[in-house]
Amino acid sequence: MPDAPLHNVATLVVKPQAGDDGAAADALAQALADAGAQVVARTRLGPEAHDIEFSGLPLPVARTIARAHPFAEEADIAVQTASGRRKRLLVADMDSTMITVECIDELAELVGCKAEVAAVTAAAMRGEIDFAGALKERVALLAGLPLAAIERCLTERVRPAPGAATLVRTMAAAGARTMLVSGGFTLFAEPVARQLGFHAVRANRLETLDDRLSGRVQPPILDAAGKRAALLDARAETGLARAETL
Repeated sequence: MPDAPLHNVATLVVKPQAGDDGAAADALAQALADAGAQVVARTRLGPEAHDIEFSGLPLPVARTIARAHPFAEEADIAVQTASGRRKRLLVADMDSTMITVECIDELAELVGCKAEVAAVTAAAMRGEIDFAGALKERVALLAGLPLAAIERCLTERVRPAPGAATLVRTMAAAGARTMLVSGGFTLFAEPVARQLGFHAVRANRLETLDDRLSGRVQPPILDAAGKRAALLDARAETGLARAETL
């Protein structure tokens, strides 16, 4: 068996609907101790989050214990070395990641073309259309949509994913740089970034004319390669290594 790292940490986040009276953290700490770990510290990070610092047990063994934990269905558990665990750069996607919806689908529903947009999305997923082509086709279907409808969509339909604001603000409070990078649109990404506390944002820009969408995207289109470039640019600006990035 390989030597155990000197210091590891298990972070447990209980789902809000499950409730958290500390029992899940108690059970995990006991399971680690029963396997031979020395639990050196426990910290409550928030209403549903706990750190359990331990030594004397290899990470693969500790991770196996975490997966078999009775509370595994009601909690997210990460087991890692304590050294280097705190990242200094967060780069996150937006749609269905930091928010709970796909913004273009919500807009399509507002203008009554959700089926058409879904068909283009399906074709892109089958590899029949590349991302840029699919985006242009879907945006063309939104031509004439008033900007007021986007404000309405933001107010009525766009909601942060559970824990999103906590993640961003916790990392920022610890000195990390945070960036929201989306293949979606600045009309959504910029207010979402402000709401969640991101330092910077990159996304595609929709062309407008007389307070309505023209049906075109301003070039260049931010796709997967653009997201990677944003990540590399952020790392270069901050001088951070890959291991310091989340």
